[in-house]
Amino acid sequence: MDLAPLISSFSIIALTEFGDKTQLATITLSTRYNPTCVFLSALLAVSLVDGFSILIGMALAAFIPISLVSLGSGIVFIIFGILTLISKDKDVIDVKNQRFNFITSFSLITLMELGDKTQFSIIALAANYNSPILIFIGLIFAYVILMGMAVILGSNLVKFVPIRYIKIGASIIFILFGISFVLQAVHSF
Repeated sequence: MDLAPLISSFSIIALTEFGDKTQLATITLSTRYNPTCVFLSALLAVSLVDGFSILIGMALAAFIPISLVSLGSGIVFIIFGILTLISKDKDVIDVKNQRFNFITSFSLITLMELGDKTQFSIIALAANYNSPILIFIGLIFAYVILMGMAVILGSNLVKFVPIRYIKIGASIIFILFGISFVLQAVHSF
């Protein structure tokens, strides 16, 4: 069994979402509200958004030749790597005035993930690999770890790992995956 889809999705999610706005929102929410509720609602939100992204990627793969999908995926990954490296966004969420419950936490995390680079990365992975279940398992493992860390560490995460190092690591992973996909596409032409 080829575990590349599982390892790829786990690696991409673990590195790119570490310190990203979704995890920071989870940290912020967990400092003020029930950590179990925050964890479960965040995990459900990312599972649904990224699960849907896998379906989109699989549909693309059915209609577009795999070499073009690999080339496009590679370019997208390289662009996201560069954009992540040069971005200067400060993703801080203010929840002081929100009345929290499962639905509001779920909604906040879902909205943060829609259109996020992670969603497009999962679409690209699903289009490149014909293993939606392994991709989904990889991303769920990554999110369980990330959301668990966010809930446990609360707002202290940035005291341990500076965001700039997280962004550099995520950028390198995106670019390496992009180069790999581009080389795979060129090799298949």
